Order: sequence, then C-alpha cells, then structure tokens
Amino acid sequence: MKAEASCIIPADWHLWSETRPSVIRPLAGGLTNQSYLLSAGGRRLVLRKNSPISAALDLDRAAEVAALRQADRAGLCAPLVYSDPDHQYLVTEYLEGAPWRAQGPADLQALAQLLRRIHALPAIGVRLDLAEKVGAYWNAIDEGLENYRTLAVLEKQCRQKLADLAASARRDCLCHNDLSTGNLIVTGDAGLLAIDWEYAAMGDPFYDLAVVIEDHCLNLAEQKVLLEEYLDEFVSHLDWQRLYRWRIIYKYLCILWYSVKSSSSVEFQKENQQEIMNRASELVNFCSVNDCPKL
Repeated sequence: MKAEASCIIPADWHLWSETRPSVIRPLAGGLTNQSYLLSAGGRRLVLRKNSPISAALDLDRAAEVAALRQADRAGLCAPLVYSDPDHQYLVTEYLEGAPWRAQGPADLQALAQLLRRIHALPAIGVRLDLAEKVGAYWNAIDEGLENYRTLAVLEKQCRQKLADLAASARRDCLCHNDLSTGNLIVTGDAGLLAIDWEYAAMGDPFYDLAVVIEDHCLNLAEQKVLLEEYLDEFVSHLDWQRLYRWRIIYKYLCILWYSVKSSSSVEFQKENQQEIMNRASELVNFCSVNDCPKL
C-alpha cells in the first residue's frame, strides 16, 4: 500500500498540507476521474486525479475552479483546499453525509433552495455553448464505433431542439450542470451541498432542473413540487415545454458522453455499448411525446 500511495500522492503535496498525506482508501462513484480519501494532519481530504480524457470530454478545469471558489464562499460545496495550476488534480475537504434522495416534499424543497442559491452565485467567464459542446463530443467520437449510425440519426432529431433552445434562451446564471445521484450530499451541519463542479458554466437554469429530474428519476408529482418550489410561482405550459426540451438535450448529451468514453478504449466500448443503445432507445421514445406532460 505504501508503494501505491507514493504513486497516488502528488509530489507537491507540501503546497496544501503541513504533513505528508496518507491514503485511506479509493473512493467509488466517479465515472471518469479517480478519487481517494486522504488523511492529512488530522483532516480528511479528497484527492481527485483528473481523467486523461478530460479534453475529449470538453471539460474546462479553470471554469470549474472559478465556480468552486464562488460556491465555497457561499457554503454550497465541499471546501476547496487546493487546485493544481496544471489541472492534473484537485483537493477538497471530505464531506460526511449521505446521498440526497427525494423521499418527500421537504427533500424537494431543500433541493429547490440549493438550486436557487447556486443560480444566484456571481458569474464566471465561461458559458455552456450547446453547439460547441455537441461539436466537441462528435470530434472525439470514433467513426468506427458500433453505435455510430444510431448517433447520427439522433443528431438529426435533436438538431432542431438545440436550435429552439438557442432561440428561446433567457437569462444566464451559474449552473452546476451535473447534479446527478452522486453529486448531492446531505450533511449533518451544512445541510444539502453539491460536489464535483467540473461541468459548471453559465447557462440556462432549466438545464440543472432537467439533470436532476432525469438522474434522480423524479415522477411527475415530484417534478411539479420541485418546479413550484424553485420558481416560487405557478408552473406554466411554457415552463413545462422548456423543461421537456432541456431533458431531451441532457439525454442526448449523456449518449454522446458515453460514446466519447467508449471511443477512448476497447474496454470502455464493450462496457458502454448496451448503455448507449438503451439510452438511445429511451430518447427516441421520449422525443415522440408532445412538448409537455398533461397535468
């Protein structure tokens, strides 16, 4: 373990710890990065080593750090300890807590409050450009991928949705953009916090809502509660339509994300092939539904 730890702990650890950190254990849950729980001078820290395919995934590490600093000042995330200037790794405090679950209205109210606080943070200099993001993913996808033709069909179906969203864009605000099941933590003292801000950028707040609804599988009643709490007003047909379109785009981006990952190695290709097909089939079915649910 000592030999492994020497490879895990960055050589410049002295820039963020007075004593040499030790590795307690690897942390599960990350789909691309490698994270480790560390002990350092009585503190528990998380060391995240950034994925070698960060560029292919179109991750802006400078934007992440800028967003993290804003969120840290507002008490909305794991406190930032150190960001490597070369963006090879990141260190934060370790949060003791449990993953957020929608077990009742109070949980949805807490999430709506967190979303409002995130979206009220000061702006950063990077915006989520959908066309650019999609283009970056496509440039990183191997044309020899087994699912490539399926992806091309989906691209044609989603192109108009992308154009519609660009044309109807409202205010920009700072968004987390990845509030998935592992990135919302309920802590004892600080309450509900968000971790892993690597996709953070300025954008439409309804994209964050779409991510939450999709990744946490919120039913229609839960969606309604979340929207009403977040908007603090009646949820209109246009609100539902806007959310529906963002859910399509999020589903599509997830498929492209898995395809980029599959293109990076044969191992990932075998691992993700069925996932891509399942998600593609689900997206086709979802696109066949009219713009918003019938309440």
